[in-house]
Order: sequence, then C-alpha cells, then structure tokens
Amino acid sequence: MKKPQNVPWPAVFVYRTAALYHLYKTTIIDNVESLKIKNASWPEDTVQFTQLLLSSQSPRRREMLAWLGLPAGLTHADVDEIPYNDERPSTTAARLAVAKVYAVKPADTGIWILGADTVVDLDGVALGKPADPAEARAMLHQLRERSHAVHTGVALYQPRTRRLCARCVTSTVQMRAYTDAEIEAYVHTHDPMDKAGAYAIQNDAFHPVAHVDRCYANVVGFPLCAIAALLESWGLALTVNIPALCLAHFDYRCPRPDVGISL
Repeated sequence: MKKPQNVPWPAVFVYRTAALYHLYKTTIIDNVESLKIKNASWPEDTVQFTQLLLSSQSPRRREMLAWLGLPAGLTHADVDEIPYNDERPSTTAARLAVAKVYAVKPADTGIWILGADTVVDLDGVALGKPADPAEARAMLHQLRERSHAVHTGVALYQPRTRRLCARCVTSTVQMRAYTDAEIEAYVHTHDPMDKAGAYAIQNDAFHPVAHVDRCYANVVGFPLCAIAALLESWGLALTVNIPALCLAHFDYRCPRPDVGISL
C-alpha cells in the first residue's frame, strides 16, 4: 500500500514518532482551573470546552474514559488501519490516532475530539487485530514467552480552530509460557478478535502477561496519563488520581506516571 498524498496533517508529525517514541518525558499535570483553551497560533481565538467526543468502537476505551469524569460522547469513524509499507509500528499507532480524530465532523464548535490507536510491536513487525481465529492463534504462538512493545497513539483535536496535539506511549511487555491448550481455550472465547496482538492483558482467565514495564493502561489501549497530559496542555485539568484508578481497576501499582512523548 502506498502512502496517500496530501495527508491533512504535518508529515513531520509521523516521522518524529519513530525517532522519539523511546524517550521518556515530563511528569503528569499541574492543577489548572480554566476550562478554556487558547491556541498560540490564533491568539484571538478561545474555545469553550463543552464535551469530549471519543472516536472509538472499543468498549474498553469507552469504559476507561468514563473514569475521568468528563462530559463525553461516543462516535466512530471508519479508518483504514492497515500499516503502510515499511512503516514503523509506533508511527502507525500515532498516524491512526490522528486519522480517527480528523474523520469526525461534529456540529458543536465546543467539542474536542479524542482518538487512540494501539499497535503491538514484535521485533519491528506490527501485530494488529487478527482477521480470524487462525491468525489469533498464530499471533499468540509468536508472542509466547517473548518480550514485545505496545505503542498507543492518542490525539486531541478541536475542529473549529483546527488545533491538534498528540502523544505516543510505549510499554514493554513480557508474555508468560501459556500452553497450546490455553491458547485454544482463549481463542474460543472470541476475546482476541478485537485486540491488537490478539490478547487482552486484563483478561483474568487467560492472564497472558508475566510483566509490564511502565504503563499498564497503555497495554489495555488507553494510556490515561497521556490523555490527561493532552487535556492539560489545553488548560483542562483533571481532579482524578490516575495511579489510584489503575490500582482500583487493574490491581496494578503504577511505578510512575507515563505521559509518553509529545508529537
């Protein structure tokens, strides 16, 4: 597949991802009371936040967004998720997150659009959602007892000002030595079919992961600290304690907030 021409976002955005995704930056948000944003490129243009619109069909992302306690709606935009030829997995995740927010056309000018995309990266090869049970089995065999990276791109877009900000989070995951019989039983549940890499880290019955380095929520597909950092960059601070959310919902003690890198 060839890369399309006239992509409606800066090309440098994608190429910076590959060079920077492994870097760790900054800490989580400060307290900011304003619910307004002001774009430095349009100093006269201030947009009042009314609602966050999540561009996703993922029930996991919808559930996790509700934890943040923001007024939010749901939508879905059809986006071709096939990677480009020779595209790095981290670049794919970032590009698709941006494509998802650009594809939404809200009527309310105060709506901010949030998009996310997750790619499993096994030795530089992107593993997306399996096309069928046979591909799910193959992915799980490939991943067994091996380490891989999980990249999630998140993007926030304001259509009226055309303001865009995005981040990419990368976590390292070590899979356990699950058996062939466990793979079969898990595939028969159909749970792998809508998951990048054909697994859900939070699945209690299969529990495929032995260890996660850094952000557990990123491996689920919705890096909460990075999303909070996007919102904070536009002046909307959250009052929730995100490490406490991960402990309560995933029984995971976050070693430190991971906001990924800004793109």
